Amino acid sequence: MAIRSLICVLILFSTHCCFPTLAVELKTNDRAPWTNEFESIELSCLIESISTTNPRIEWKKIQNGEPSYVFFDKKVSGDLQNRARIREPATLLITNATRSDTADYRCEVTAPNDQKTVDEIIISLVVRVKPVVPKCSVPNSVPVGKSAELRCVEDEGFPKSQYQWFVNKEEIPDDPKTSVRFLNSSYMLNGETGTLKFTVVRKEDAGEYYCRAKNDAGHAECGPQRMEVYDLNVAGIVMGVLVVVVVLLCITLGICCAYKRGYFANQKEAGNNYKVPAKGDGVDYVRTEDEGDFRHKSSFVI
Repeated sequence: MAIRSLICVLILFSTHCCFPTLAVELKTNDRAPWTNEFESIELSCLIESISTTNPRIEWKKIQNGEPSYVFFDKKVSGDLQNRARIREPATLLITNATRSDTADYRCEVTAPNDQKTVDEIIISLVVRVKPVVPKCSVPNSVPVGKSAELRCVEDEGFPKSQYQWFVNKEEIPDDPKTSVRFLNSSYMLNGETGTLKFTVVRKEDAGEYYCRAKNDAGHAECGPQRMEVYDLNVAGIVMGVLVVVVVLLCITLGICCAYKRGYFANQKEAGNNYKVPAKGDGVDYVRTEDEGDFRHKSSFVI
C-alpha cells in the first residue's frame, strides 16, 4: 500500500516538472496613478510569469470608450509619440504629462507559446492641473441692511477647484457660527461655486476681500478688492424727493402763467386777428369776367 502511494506521488511530481502550466500573467504597482501637469509618470505593467521569449506588447489609450494605440509594433504613436517610451519589459513612462493624458490605459501582452496566450491590465491615469488666478467680483459699496454677492470663478484647474474667501487676510469660515469674529454676520458661502452672499450687510462687513481657488495640484488667488459699507440717509432721500417735487411744481405753474399771458400764442391765432383794410373813398371795385380780376368804377359824390 505504501509502495503504491509513493508511485502516485512520483507520477504527479514528474508530470508537474515535465508539463508545467504555461500562462502569461501581468500585474501593476499602481492601478490609479496621478501626476501634476508637465511632470513625469510611470504606468507600471509587470510580467509576473511567461514562457514565450519574445512576447508582443501593446498599449492602448481609452477615452470616452474609444481605444487608440499608444505603443504598437515596438513604436510609440499618437499624441505621446515624443513624450513616452517603454521601460523593459512593458512599463510605459510618460514625460511632460498634459491634461489631455488623463484617461484609461490598457497594457496587453500576447505570448503565443503559453497555454494562456493573452493577458491585459487597465491603469487609470489622472493628470492634475493647478488652478489659474480666479476672476473675482466684489461690489465697491453697499448700503447697510441691503444684500450683496461676491463671486469667484476659475475654469482651468483639474480636479475642479474649491473656493475660499478671505477678508482683511482672515479666512471666512463656511459657517459663521463657528467663529466669534463672524458670529453676527448673515452670509452663505458656497465652496463649490465660489459665491459669498450677504443677506443683510453690516458696517462690520466692510473690508478688503479676495478669493483662493485650490485643488490637489495647488492654488491661486485674486488680488484684494475693497468693499465699503455706508449708512442709508433716509431723511436726506426724503428731502431730495421733496426738492424735486417743488421744482417740478414751480415749472408747471410758470408754464401755466405764460399761457394765460399769451406768450405761447401761435401764428394761427395771430392770423385770425388780422383786419381787412377799408376801401378807399370814392372808388368801387367791381369784378368782371372780361376785364380780369378787378376794374375801377368811378363814383363821385358832389
